[in-house]
Amino acid sequence: MKAEETAAAASMSPAPFEIIIQPNQSWLRVDWAQLWEYRDLLVLLVHREFASKYKQTILGPLWFILQPLLTSVVMTIFFGNVAKVETDGIPHVLFYLCNQLSWSYLQQNITVGGAVFTNNSILFGKVYFPRLVMPISVIASNLVACALQLVSFLIIDFGLVVFMPGIFTPGTDRMHLTPLTLVLVPLLFLHTGLLSLGVSLWMSSLTAKYRDLNQIVQLIIQFWMFASPVIFPLSDFPIKWRWLAELNPMTAILESFRLCLLGAGTLTAESLVMSILATAFLLLTGILVFQRTSRTFIDTV
Repeated sequence: MKAEETAAAASMSPAPFEIIIQPNQSWLRVDWAQLWEYRDLLVLLVHREFASKYKQTILGPLWFILQPLLTSVVMTIFFGNVAKVETDGIPHVLFYLCNQLSWSYLQQNITVGGAVFTNNSILFGKVYFPRLVMPISVIASNLVACALQLVSFLIIDFGLVVFMPGIFTPGTDRMHLTPLTLVLVPLLFLHTGLLSLGVSLWMSSLTAKYRDLNQIVQLIIQFWMFASPVIFPLSDFPIKWRWLAELNPMTAILESFRLCLLGAGTLTAESLVMSILATAFLLLTGILVFQRTSRTFIDTV
């Protein structure tokens, strides 16, 4: 009887296994299966990144809604009322609020993701996990904030259409949201996330070696903003120089957001293709550079 119980217990016990830890032989190789195995860690890091932004604050997550709203109001006052910037017939507050959806997402991703190595050097030195998990968690946590901002944008847009229809230019399509919009907007957020991930991987790799680059990241982002149709639409660019603006990968993203959410935007197939190609190039090369830097970063801290 005991022999039968022993045999039954042995059959129910898990099969023996072993974990082999070995160095990655090439920085050109990305272990995607290992990234998937650490998905629980990714969820924990996303929660940590999101919670740390409103911890010990009075308004909490409401800041994710109030910050872009206040920024849009300030831009409306200065660029809409003072500078009289044209916005393709879109109310200024909606124009700038729509632009903040993608631009603030990009800005936060690069600002936080570009300092992954320098801000997490202690963690990297104590425990092993795929280093790509950290910048990906930044992109994912900021996406949660963007979802809140998108909901607030839709509420404000609907409220203006219903209660203040006079602020819209006569003849413009006010109710432009369609089921197709609900499909395209997530794809645009994905496009923005991949672009910012590629840039942040490059920035984190460079700042790991040249620490003073941390001081000019915000300056680079500011120059990039003025080179993008954030303050004024692409239609305000001179036609002969418009091709130069379309080389900027954020141009097609910003115009696509306004076209989907506000029914007005200057978008060409060429600019969209160039944006996708630029995103793919920055992402692939960023992953390779990040992989190479992560192999030797701890030795240089």
